[in-house]
Amino acid sequence: MTPYARRGVHGQTVETLARRVLSGEIPEGATLDMAALQSELDVSLTALRESLKVLAAKGMVDARQKRGTFVRPRSDWNLLDADVLRWQFSESSGTGADPALLRNLGEVRGIIEPAAVRLAAARRTDADLEALEAALAAMGQEGGASHAVESDLAFHRALLAATHNELLERMEMVIESGLAQRDRLVHSAPHSGDPVPSHRAVLDAVRDRDPDAAEQAMCALLDQAMRDLDKVSGPHGRGAGDGNGTGNGAEAADGAAGEPGGAAGADEEKDGRAK
Repeated sequence: MTPYARRGVHGQTVETLARRVLSGEIPEGATLDMAALQSELDVSLTALRESLKVLAAKGMVDARQKRGTFVRPRSDWNLLDADVLRWQFSESSGTGADPALLRNLGEVRGIIEPAAVRLAAARRTDADLEALEAALAAMGQEGGASHAVESDLAFHRALLAATHNELLERMEMVIESGLAQRDRLVHSAPHSGDPVPSHRAVLDAVRDRDPDAAEQAMCALLDQAMRDLDKVSGPHGRGAGDGNGTGNGAEAADGAAGEPGGAAGADEEKDGRAK
């Protein structure tokens, strides 16, 4: 789903209501006091209802006769929606950067990106390689944390595009939300490592049309990404039974690390590699 327009009174009202719901200020099952919200937010009833339609489309609220508009259970929320993810990561939501959510998204990346990069290695075009090279070149340039975040997003976006699978390409909205927040934490920390070598390994394998090498390089990159996150946020919120928090990606990377000269093993020697 395309993110809604965030401008104007409508956008501000949607953001305010969403963050209150996500923070628990308006708890699950609560019925909204429309008159009180209208007065507090200084908006018309029509504007308030239109804003609530955005949240209803994302499964967060619903309306029933005699009950009014109420907050639905979290299990009904569209947690993969790009706006819902962004709201959860927003510092003004009162929840900040939730380590458990970041780790959950890391696990999603560990499932999607190693498989996606295999397709990219098999299907990439010259145009795809140019986009990847451009993103990697930007990644190697000085420009501060915001520049590092954008160049990293561009690289992973280009990888998904290189699969030439329009459904996988849409996954960028899910991956980017968690990746951007993780990058902001990691790249804002002192002594963040050089992200270029780990990404170069992925690009080289894609260029060589080597799906196995591409998958191994991506798994190593994702495993390092979680270690980088641990350095700045602590090893909290890991999935049960998963010592690395990146799902299949981490497991594959760990297996490679155990092999002499394996990609993940080499990557582990490059402490602080940001991905």
